[in-house]
Amino acid sequence: MRGARALAAGVAATLLLTACTGPPSDEGSVGPAAGEGVAWAPEGMAETIESIGTVPSKDLKAVRLADGVIPPTNRWFSGLVFGDAPQPVYPLPLSFALTDDGLTFGLPEVTTTEKTIMGTNAPVVQVALGGQPTWQVVAYDDLSVTAEASADGSPLGRVTVVQGSPYVTYTATRDHELSTQLPFEASGEHAELTVGDDRYVAVTDGGSVDGGNVTLPEGASITWGAVPEGGDPARIAELAGPVTATGTSYEVDSEVRTTLTYEADQPTVVARMPHQSDDAATCELGTYASSFGTMQACEGNEISWETNAYEARGELDLSGLSDGDADELREALTADIAAAKDYPADTYFGGKALYRDAQLYSIARQLGAEEEATAVRDRVRETLVRWANPEGCTTEAAFCFGYDEVNRGIVGLTPSFGSDEFNDHHFHYGYFLYAAGVLGADDPELVEEIRPVMDLLAADIASSPANEYFPGRRTFDVYASHSWASGTSPFADGNNQESSSEAVLAWAGLSLWAKASGQDDLEREATWLHALEAQSARAYWTDFDESDPVYEGYGHTVIPLNFGGKRDYATWFSPEPAAMLAILLIPVSPSSDHLAGDPERIERNVAEATSTAGFNQTYGDYLLMYSALAGEEARVAALDEARTLDAVDDGNTRTYLLAWLMSLES
Repeated sequence: MRGARALAAGVAATLLLTACTGPPSDEGSVGPAAGEGVAWAPEGMAETIESIGTVPSKDLKAVRLADGVIPPTNRWFSGLVFGDAPQPVYPLPLSFALTDDGLTFGLPEVTTTEKTIMGTNAPVVQVALGGQPTWQVVAYDDLSVTAEASADGSPLGRVTVVQGSPYVTYTATRDHELSTQLPFEASGEHAELTVGDDRYVAVTDGGSVDGGNVTLPEGASITWGAVPEGGDPARIAELAGPVTATGTSYEVDSEVRTTLTYEADQPTVVARMPHQSDDAATCELGTYASSFGTMQACEGNEISWETNAYEARGELDLSGLSDGDADELREALTADIAAAKDYPADTYFGGKALYRDAQLYSIARQLGAEEEATAVRDRVRETLVRWANPEGCTTEAAFCFGYDEVNRGIVGLTPSFGSDEFNDHHFHYGYFLYAAGVLGADDPELVEEIRPVMDLLAADIASSPANEYFPGRRTFDVYASHSWASGTSPFADGNNQESSSEAVLAWAGLSLWAKASGQDDLEREATWLHALEAQSARAYWTDFDESDPVYEGYGHTVIPLNFGGKRDYATWFSPEPAAMLAILLIPVSPSSDHLAGDPERIERNVAEATSTAGFNQTYGDYLLMYSALAGEEARVAALDEARTLDAVDDGNTRTYLLAWLMSLES
């Protein structure tokens, strides 16, 4: 929270989205370069941005970003760019940092306690470039980032680190010498270093290594690599070499298949995270420990894996309601409508309220409560139109969006949770898109009226590839297969995400909006993002594999807050066990199928969350909804409890709570 409806059977979409790591052109780079394949950007984007106008830009302190490169907010490497000093980053299996005299990298030592799994920065190998170089990020693509060191007013060299790669490559722009604080000893065609139980190799192309000294003529490079446990240093050295670009392709059908590509002159080493496992893959080079679990080291230039595609649903299916249940819902509906409050003006609570009431509308419509349905629809519709007025910020001080031309994105005029610093945009805009998709499904005139601005919200989080106005897929990390919530990532533990469920909702909302507005390419992209975000939510937040050694000693069944280098039983807003689970559930939308699974795991997750105060507490409504996924007996018990629950969250209603529980019966 801080820090397509199903595609037609047999229809598959394959997208290839590649981008090259390289310097900005004379005209200026816009981040990940445009690649091959199907792309999506809104029609009339430039005209709409001109019409909404600009909003004041917050100084994000992008002090280490080259001119012309789109600010990389919400990235795993954002900490390299923003803030007075660079922060460590976590291109697993390595950690990496820029320093005053050079750079560091290493395999993090993973430790597990009752509440925390740590895999924080490990400056095992410390590389000095001589003097005090200044750093700038000059390029990035799907999986890699390149930073340039300068000294005495001119470039010295460039370093590239890549997610999933155990290698760090430094290329000299001019003749110079480097040094490492520990000596690498010659071993055949490469050099080796042993530190504790970990081993590292060094291989040069045109340079030389002599103990702790490295000599690089202009254009020469050195690649350091971390040897996996059980691996052969000589083989890791043979596979060492620069990864020159990375890319992503995917296929969407009844399942989603994702492929990550690592371009190099030869096969390289790619480490698979646990969620990327593929029985058909051959990974025989060894393993790496990480805070996210055991990683398999594989030889090759790509990895692929499959995951379930999830349906984005605009509403609950209430077709099987009994007469008694329908009457009960009508009574709750009347009470909820009577208790309606003014809509919030900020983008988080404002969007969430529109999503909430869009669900009330769909329930009222299915109940045949025409008067109530019309009243709720008109209220939501009017407010969506207000938010989507392209000239809203010229006449209002709230309920409008503008363009931040410095930081390259859409910002609501009333920020919340640091949204003007680009925190949580997918959470906020997902709610708007979900509500727009629900109402727009049977209201083409509304779609036409709000489309220009709603498309900009979609573009802010899902442009593919980057364009001159937005980065590509702002928050989404394809390798980790989930989003990052912090805009600037001012943390030594890397970027983070807390509410995995709201991230899933973002892509479901994007899918519903794409369907309502007839944008097939966007719907396919949204379906892919939905599938991966849901897969990682289960793999690392709610249903992680407790048999992996990394969880030995961890005392809980969920992990509410994941950083790049640390995982915490904690939230940004509450120490209560109920909050630890609820933040992974809200808002329990009609598209929350990923929450279902092993009934025993659901029961254990709920038991811990309710251990101090039962269900009759803050967020108890969400815990009840989740508990019902354990089976019919649990559903009946949850429905009985829901009828007498003292209160429901302001992002929920009693009507929706009851309707959700009733809808599960069939």
